[in-house]
Amino acid sequence: MRKFMLSAAAVAATFAALPAIAQDQASAPAPDTDRANRIEPYFGVMGGWEGFDNQPNKAGIPPVASSDKLNGGLVQAVAGVNVPVGPVFVGAEGNVAKGFSGDINWEYGAAGRIGVRAGHSGLIYGKVGYQWVNFDKRVDTDRHYNDWTYGIGFEVGPRDLGAQSDGGIRLRGEVSTFGNFHSFRPMMGLVKAF
Repeated sequence: MRKFMLSAAAVAATFAALPAIAQDQASAPAPDTDRANRIEPYFGVMGGWEGFDNQPNKAGIPPVASSDKLNGGLVQAVAGVNVPVGPVFVGAEGNVAKGFSGDINWEYGAAGRIGVRAGHSGLIYGKVGYQWVNFDKRVDTDRHYNDWTYGIGFEVGPRDLGAQSDGGIRLRGEVSTFGNFHSFRPMMGLVKAF
């Protein structure tokens, strides 16, 4: 009997809340459909860290001491373009990163992206590309390596967080890897869409 009473109370509360939910949705700001339906170039600055594992890999990065790994902090610039294709978007982007601590000197690359729009101006995407890495002095042999890169990420604008407008600025978070999962690279920063 108790379960029946609790179920009835939950159903009654749900039906009582429906008009309030509908009113909230009617007063919510409309999605940024203009931005979702046009070609969108963007530029961004991100920061993060990358750590390479100690396993032999196709790129030829030599292993260092087993208790240590090649890693470092990065600041990165990205530039690209998103193109709407029905309910999804495709895009291309280039990046250049400078290591500010640790073993990484420079990184640069290009990638294709595909994803979906989320909320007013947000994006959820996956990317595949090619990345070049230049290590600092700890690598005694050739310091230049390259391989495929894979990643996933999101972008969220101020309107998605409750602001009235966003001006094309979005917070971006991304995790990517080098080669066959031989590095871990979390990055976060700001992107400005035009």
